Parts: sequence; C-alpha cells; structure tokens
Amino acid sequence: MNSVIRISLDAMGGDHGLSVVVPAALEALQQHDDIILTLVGDEDKIHAQLAELKAEANERLLVHHASEQVDMGEPPAIALRKKKDSSMRVAINLIKEGKVDAMVSAGNTGALMATARFVLKMIPGVDRPAICSIMPTSDGHTHILDLGANVDCKAQHLYQFAIMGAILAESIDKKGASKVGLLNVGQEAIKGNEQVKQTDALLKQAKGLNYIGYVEGDDIFHGDVDVVVCDGFVGNVTLKTIEGLARMLTQELKSEYKKNIFTKMAAMISLPVLKSFGNRFDPRNYNGASFLGLQGTVIKSHGGMDAVGYANAIGIARSEVISKVPETIKNKLSIILEQQD
Repeated sequence: MNSVIRISLDAMGGDHGLSVVVPAALEALQQHDDIILTLVGDEDKIHAQLAELKAEANERLLVHHASEQVDMGEPPAIALRKKKDSSMRVAINLIKEGKVDAMVSAGNTGALMATARFVLKMIPGVDRPAICSIMPTSDGHTHILDLGANVDCKAQHLYQFAIMGAILAESIDKKGASKVGLLNVGQEAIKGNEQVKQTDALLKQAKGLNYIGYVEGDDIFHGDVDVVVCDGFVGNVTLKTIEGLARMLTQELKSEYKKNIFTKMAAMISLPVLKSFGNRFDPRNYNGASFLGLQGTVIKSHGGMDAVGYANAIGIARSEVISKVPETIKNKLSIILEQQD
C-alpha cells in the first residue's frame, strides 16, 4: 500500500447496526487494499459479530470501544450533550484527533450533523453544512444538495452550497468545470420565490463558477447538469419522492411479471435486460451522502441500507479523502470569496 486511508465506522448506528456495518467493513477491505477501518462501538458485541462471520480484528480492521450509542429517534441536542462516549461521537473524535481521515455512519442524521459540526467545526466562509448525494442520470450522475440539513435557507447559504457542490463534483468526477443549476419551478427568469431569485443573482456574479441558471425537477436525470442546488426542505422532499417512486415501480414491475405463465416467460426472456437495468439504478450503488462544509470528511449512509450499500459509502469516504475534498473546498472557496470583494 502506497498511501493508507484510515476510516472510522459508527458500528452501532443505523437501523441494523453491527449486522450490516461489520460485513460491509469486510467487503470494503476486499474492494480497497489501501484502507484501514476502525469499528467503533461495544467491543464485545463487535468481536462477537466478527466471530459469527468467521473473521477477527487485524492490522487493517481495528476495534475501538465506545460505551454508548445514539438511537435513531434521539433528539440531536440530547445526543450531543449526554452521549459523549457514543460510537458516533467517538468515531468523529478520531478525525479531530488525527487518528483517522474520515468517518461513516448510518445513524441518526440530525445527531450526526450536530455532533460533526460541534467537533470538527465549519470551513471558514461556510455558514452551514449541506448534505450532498448523487442521483443516476441517463449518462452518469448528478450531485444534488442540500438534502435535508437546512430546511430554511437564505440566498447566501444556497450560494455557498453551489460553490461546495461544484468543488466536490470537480474533485470526484475529474471532468473539468461542473455545470451548476438552481432548482426552480421553471426556467424563466420571472419564476421562483424571492429566495431563488436572490440566489440566482448571486450565482450569476460568482467568478470561477460554471452556473447555467434555473433547472427543473426533470432536469436532474437528463445529464445536462452536474450539480443541482436547493434548500434542504425541497431537496429532502425530492429525494424521498424519487426513492418512493423507484420502490413502487420495482414492486409493480415484479407484480406484472408474476401475473401468469406468459408474463413469467416474458420475464425469463428479458432477464438480462432487467438485471442490467437493476444494476444501473440500484440505490445501493449511490448510497453515501457527503456532509459538505465541515473541516473533515463525514459520510452518511442510509439508515436501512444493507452491507453492499454501506460498503459503497465507505468507498465514497475513501474517494473524498484521496481528493482532499474539505481542503479543496477551503482553498477554492477562499479564492472565490476574495474575488467577490
């Protein structure tokens, strides 16, 4: 291994906790030979789960004890003040202490955001962190933010989100200046609320930002925009609507194919196409949302995701460490803000 990437995992977080995190860690270690993972949580339970999988801690899979865990429905303020030895808090502390380069958690999103912001602090020039994830498109993917961290935003916040999203996309995708669009109810200049119109004005003045103007919901999937910006309320509703639609279509398609002998035969014939389609749009391949704006790399896995999806989130953490995303945002943002003065 040339350069080792160290990642801590909140082993107790999420809907399934250890039963997903531990096998995901083992899978990720097989996929990437340059990572060292630290499982943070109840060490006895972690070792028991490893034994069940016929595995054990080693030089690439470490165990770090934490005596508490944050429940999925726990208020963020309570988790922050009273759970100082939670697996989530300890995993984040390891970044602050310089013992790991990033952390991944499938736990309580609000608690994770509050704790990460408290421990790691914000990048200078960024008022609020934003949750950014990717959506599949016809020819690749689109980054979209914010997905729920900030339900009430000012134009200045969306302006900062746009810059961070563009820097993330350029750092990860390696394809030049990212096309940034502002999500709106139409592409005409007269449409949108005051928040959107004020943000549009700011983005048009931003030097070094490839801003293409307003985009609508269906533009997310066309592949003509690399970064879609919106507030957390709109973003979260958009995300949950897409997830719900995907589940419904999958269920209905399976139901249709099972109706009778002829539809079952049709399913057999079209199986290669269905498998290819399923792999292309499998939500597990897009699991792992970035908390942008923090002075450290924190990745949120979906709480109900399985080991395959969680391993993908670990892969995203690895990619962001390699691309030095927080440092790049800090450096490029300072230059852009200086140019605005």
